[in-house]
Formats: sequence, structure tokens, C-alpha cells
Amino acid sequence: MPYNNSKRTAGGAGTIRKKTFVSNGKEYTYWEARYTSGYDPGTGKQIQRTINGKSKKEVAEKLREATASIDKGTYLDPCKMTLGEWLDIWAKEYLIGVKESTAYTYKTSIKNHIKPAMGAVRLDAVTPHMIQGFYNSKLETHSAKTIKNFHGVLHAALKQAVLNGYIATNPADASIRPRVEKKEMHPMDEYLITDFLEAIRGEQFEYLFFVTLFTGMRKGEVLGLTWDAVDFSRGTILIDKQLQRPREGDGKCILVTTKNGKSRKLKPAREVMNVLYRTKKQQMAWQLEHGECFQNPMNLVFTNEFGGYLNPNTVYNHFKEVVAQIGAPDIRFHDMRHSYAVAALQAGDDVKTVQGNLGHATAAFTLDVYGHVTDQMKEESANRMERFIHSVRTA
Repeated sequence: MPYNNSKRTAGGAGTIRKKTFVSNGKEYTYWEARYTSGYDPGTGKQIQRTINGKSKKEVAEKLREATASIDKGTYLDPCKMTLGEWLDIWAKEYLIGVKESTAYTYKTSIKNHIKPAMGAVRLDAVTPHMIQGFYNSKLETHSAKTIKNFHGVLHAALKQAVLNGYIATNPADASIRPRVEKKEMHPMDEYLITDFLEAIRGEQFEYLFFVTLFTGMRKGEVLGLTWDAVDFSRGTILIDKQLQRPREGDGKCILVTTKNGKSRKLKPAREVMNVLYRTKKQQMAWQLEHGECFQNPMNLVFTNEFGGYLNPNTVYNHFKEVVAQIGAPDIRFHDMRHSYAVAALQAGDDVKTVQGNLGHATAAFTLDVYGHVTDQMKEESANRMERFIHSVRTA
């Protein structure tokens, strides 16, 4: 038959009692502490909490910690949610304003990786060591960048849990992620650019490749460029959208905001505007040829002959064929952007201007990516000064 031996702690902070019960003829004993954590705002009644343990000392220590945190105003009610349950709530209700493709990536990481590894753990029981073990377990099968993405999802969700009062601290703060190695850049030098321009002459995507190479636009940005963003009178291009294929839906490409959600205005070389003008004339010729069959509902600059958007994979594959022809198969489409940046810096453009044209968040980021170019420019500057010194000394 159950019985208990109750004793109130000093100051009325709670009670500790020894509890015993019998199961299958065997007697079991444990200790239980009860305390008031606050008052129900609806009924005004006390909210009672319990702490269980194998010994009186263990329970007393936990009770002291709980009541001390109540006195300090740092107490958090025990959270019964699991990490998996919270991640589902966070993904459903807290990704407001996040791009559709980004939200899809977050949800995929949660479903396929984070929940299978730690989803059943109670939210307030997740530890830094547990998270570190998860990252380490993924090293053999995933890249450092992918693990960094897992961390981004987990850290953001746990940060919100802290703000909501479910946990006191973010256990992901203490984790160590593997270092992400930067992909090696292969910017084209002036000789390779000459070969590239010769190879694309008269090709299907000649104008698209030319504009990309001499503006530094990302692939999605150049494919999503619309005529209303091209101002021939001022010689400017507004970059405020990109073409993207959603991960879910019918698979058709749509126009979305730029990578960082910000627009930027370019003042490209005159020849770039000339190429865009020739592109406009080409579209008008297609429209005359195909009549009502020519449909350009998104008002895109670069389309197929019937006005439809260009398939990003088709454009990329064609680009790879061209660079293979000129003996540079390692060059990626994105390297045209790097080629523009390097050429601009070497031509004397200041870093702030290049940053703005590329759409980087800060000039510091641009310097981090293209620091080797500025170092070369400093060396060339020193050599020019050295020649000047020698010239004035011998004059």
C-alpha cells in the first residue's frame, strides 16, 4: 500500500517527500519535490510542479535550483515538446518572408536529417555535445557546406525557442562546424576572353553570354532580366529579380527577388547596351515571323524564338560546350561573374564600385573574395613607383 513522508522546506519554497509503492510484490522508493512555479493567468490558481529523483539529496538540489531561478525571474517551465515537434512548428509558423526555395531546403533538412537523428529528444534536453555529435556523424557523407546549412536551420529554430521561453540557452551556440573550403575560381584572362568571344560569335546564346560576362550578373539574374529594367536612354540596367525554378509545383520557372532581396542598378559599358539593343531587334523579328505564336508574358530580355524563358540547364550545358572547345573545361558559368570582377578591378575600378555592381552586401566581402587581385594591383603599383623613382634619380 502506498505511503509518503512529507516535509516542507525552509521558507515554504516547496515540499520534499519520500514515496513508496509496491509493484508485483516488490517495494520501490523514490523522492518527490513539489513547488509553485507561478499562477495561472486565467484562473489565478497556483501552478504546481514536481521533481523526482532517486535520493533526497538529488531532489533537494534540483528544488533549490528551481526556486532560486523563480526568485531571480529566470525560471522556465519544463518543456514537454520534443525537438522534432518544435522544428515542425517552427518550419510551419516562423519562416515568414523566407523565399520558397529556402523554406523548401530548410524543411528538407529537418525531415531527412535533423529529425531522424535527434527529433525524439525533449527540446530542453538537447545538449551542445548532442548537436556536435550530429554534425560529426554527417562528415563522411556530406560536405562542410551542407553541414553548415544544417547548423543554420538548427541554430535559427533553437534561437526562436529561446525567445519563446521554451529553453534558457541555445545549445547550438557551442558547436564547432567543419571549415567550408572556398571553391577555386577560374576567371578568364584577356586571352581566354578573346577566344571565348570568338567561339560564341553567331551562336544561339551569344548575346546572353556577352551581357553576362561584361556585367557580372548571376545566371538567374541575366535569365530573369526584363525589358522594363533596361533603360536605353540612360544606359542603365536594373537588377531586381531572377529566374528560378521552384522545388515544388509544376516545375515551371518563375521570377523571384534577387539572392539577397535587394535591387541594384548597373551602368555597363556602351557595347553591352548595344548588344541589348540588338537583342531587342532580334525579338521583334521573331515576333513578326511567328505572329501570335510569339508569347513573352514575363517580358524577358533573353527568350527562345517563341518568347518563352530559356531553360537554365540548357544554357549552362551550352556554355560548358563552348569553354570545352577553347580548352578551358573547368570554367563554370559563375566564373564569368568572377571574370568581370577581376577585369573591373584590374581596369582601375574601386572596390566599392565593384561591390555595388556585383550586389555584394559589403566591400569587405568583395575584398575577401578578390583580395588576390588587389594584392597584385598593389604589387604593380609598387613597381610603377619604383620605375618612377629611378627615372627622377637619373634625370
